Amino acid sequence: MKRKHQCTLELLFARPTSANIPWRDIEGLLEELGAEVSEREGSRVAVVLFGEVRVFHRQHPSPNTDKGAVASVRKWLEQHGVEP
Repeated sequence: MKRKHQCTLELLFARPTSANIPWRDIEGLLEELGAEVSEREGSRVAVVLFGEVRVFHRQHPSPNTDKGAVASVRKWLEQHGVEP
């Protein structure tokens, strides 16, 4: 895994939950893990990983991901044994 993706993974698992992670970095990490990311209606993004589909809201106008979405991605990765 590239260092940038490793740093993003560490930020996802940091406590307290960070609200300063750009969504594009999270998308890049998920793609590195083998996810397929596709656009949905509005600002929605579908992520297919671990045989599951999860839909997330891409933040705008700020590029940073809110704490709730960070926690949701972290929980999903934890369920499948992905940790920093």
